[in-house]
Amino acid sequence: MSRPTTFKRIVLNSRPVGDIEPDTFRTEVVQFSSLKPGHGEALVRCTWLSLDPAMRGYIRDVRSYLPPVQIGEVMRALGLGVVIEAGPGSQFKVGDNVSGAWGMTEYAVMKDKNLDKISLPPGVVPLDFLNVLGTSGLTAYFGLKKIGELKRGETLVVSGAAGSVGAVACQLGKAAGAKVYAIAGSDDKCRWLEKELGVDKAFNYKSRNFYADLKKIGYLDVYFDNVGGEILDFLLTRLKKDARIVLCGAISAYNAPKPKGLQGYLSLISQRAKIQGFIVMDYTSEYPAAIEELARGLSSGAIKRKFHIVEGGIEQAPVALPMLFSGGNTGKLVVKVSEEPNSNRAKL
Repeated sequence: MSRPTTFKRIVLNSRPVGDIEPDTFRTEVVQFSSLKPGHGEALVRCTWLSLDPAMRGYIRDVRSYLPPVQIGEVMRALGLGVVIEAGPGSQFKVGDNVSGAWGMTEYAVMKDKNLDKISLPPGVVPLDFLNVLGTSGLTAYFGLKKIGELKRGETLVVSGAAGSVGAVACQLGKAAGAKVYAIAGSDDKCRWLEKELGVDKAFNYKSRNFYADLKKIGYLDVYFDNVGGEILDFLLTRLKKDARIVLCGAISAYNAPKPKGLQGYLSLISQRAKIQGFIVMDYTSEYPAAIEELARGLSSGAIKRKFHIVEGGIEQAPVALPMLFSGGNTGKLVVKVSEEPNSNRAKL
């Protein structure tokens, strides 16, 4: 593939108070000649970008597990790509498939230490490394195992269940022998969760009878929370003794200037329950074993994946990002930035 004279990148233009606005990001056109890999670096062409709810937090100017993206900086994002040039002493070679956090840019120079070479197990395609074998699947895996400590025969409730993390959490819950109840935002998503992923029952939180119907499942052992807000507050009242709440995300509150406080937390005392937040990067040293286990599930068909693919290039990334907060996607939301090498193309 011939090299361009310029390339595009998406930078943070302003910090929205609430919802992401049309002027939150802007596109910059940069001279390609500015990209020259140095010692131990590689020049990467981005093929796919991952869009994740955590990105809303990245543009808040607040203390968090990562520093906020600064105005004028390339928007943080995970991606897949292909090495098109290796600098002196680089461990990579031209044609290597890699993943990394180079952000919303068509091309990037990356240090070797910030790139991971992708080796494809049987039945796996590169895009799986932005989903089941990436941070989405790993978040579900460690959230259930390390924080939820889910056991056979227990009752698991998963919110945001039709998203990339929730869908994997549901499937891992079933594989662990738990009774799994899912919460999603449409009847279509609920049908998909029941018929395709095999959850015991899915509930549409937009239904008039949502809370009454959810009560019918009884009390829960583990709640894998991706949404926060009123649903979390309600499920705090539905805990069994020694229940565990896995605080993974709070997508209902990410765009709120001042999220509401919880009211039902006293049940944590009476039921000797715990609520714990976590960040998947805390378990980096354990990624290889987890990826190996998840890859076996993909290869055997025990774990199913679904992608919501947005085409049209990198400029569609900031346009598609708000879908995560409106419920517009089912499955993992990704943006196709450029063509993969022919050898990587596969039907999903």
